[in-house]
Amino acid sequence: MQDGSARPEGQCGPLFDTAITRLFGIRHPVLAGGLMWLADAPYVAAVVRGGGMGFITSRSSPDLPAFEAQLTRCRDLSGGLPFGVNLSTSRHTAVPLMDYLDAALAAGVRHFETAGRAPADDLIRVIRDSGAIVIHKVPTIRHALTAERLGVHAVALVGMECGGHPGINTDMPATLGGAIAASRLRIPFAIGGGIGTGGQILAALAVGADAVVIGTRFLAGAEVSAHPAFKARMVAAGEEDSAVAFAGKTALGGAWRVLDNATLREVRRREAAGLAEHADFADLLAGSLSRDACYRDGDVERGMLSMGASACFIDRVEPIGAIIARLMGEAAAARARLARLAVGQSTVSLG
Repeated sequence: MQDGSARPEGQCGPLFDTAITRLFGIRHPVLAGGLMWLADAPYVAAVVRGGGMGFITSRSSPDLPAFEAQLTRCRDLSGGLPFGVNLSTSRHTAVPLMDYLDAALAAGVRHFETAGRAPADDLIRVIRDSGAIVIHKVPTIRHALTAERLGVHAVALVGMECGGHPGINTDMPATLGGAIAASRLRIPFAIGGGIGTGGQILAALAVGADAVVIGTRFLAGAEVSAHPAFKARMVAAGEEDSAVAFAGKTALGGAWRVLDNATLREVRRREAAGLAEHADFADLLAGSLSRDACYRDGDVERGMLSMGASACFIDRVEPIGAIIARLMGEAAAARARLARLAVGQSTVSLG
């Protein structure tokens, strides 16, 4: 069972007390969303030891025993700290969704991230009846309000800047979505997309969010199970090395923000030629291409490699706990800067 008895690593104490830090029992308002193929036990355990909440991507496991092995390994690596599981509600999985959920609950997991279509009533009911917490990832305010009505505890609103899939037809920036959500949602929410500095974390809290979702900024983490050549490419990446394919194309799953590499350029060539069906791109979209050619073998030119422009903030390979500590140190510095900029009431002149 996850009893939270282990002492987290790192020296950075809590800076912010929000509805989401309390909901998940974490020190910092940082959620590491599920990364396909990469959000495994070492990655998630490193996030939770660093004071955030991470989610093992269930869909990355080829079968139920492999998923259960990830749960066991994460429990061991996290030293008993609570961790989460990501459940896809819209994509085909090798294992039925409820089987993933049952296995996670049996292993003591009580924190879940759902992503995709609105979660079904039975999924939410089982999670809530077990005393577990669920946060649903959404691309728009409309979807967030639907998830709220369905009974999720919180939502993660991702903007157009995020690496991966921000949704079918969305061009909403993260902070604008957060400002709108603050006036319309009754449940806690996080925002994600393009966040790679502590100042942005402070900005997210300032617009009304209770946490941030970070993916790209962690891609060169020492615990990430990817080839050193991939991590080196992330360190070298600039803000212009991220590009979007399939914007508005429902048949292809909608916008996908990825590393601008040879695979992405071939996708764009086919798009320009008028190709628009999934079969036209199937050889480029196979998940095994990025998993095997890039993450395992180090060929960064092959595969659709989810990555946002916030990769420009990656300047080294280092432990994820150190990355989180740096982010929170930056957030503290940004907060101090705002305090210095504040005008005391006694000095304000109205003329």
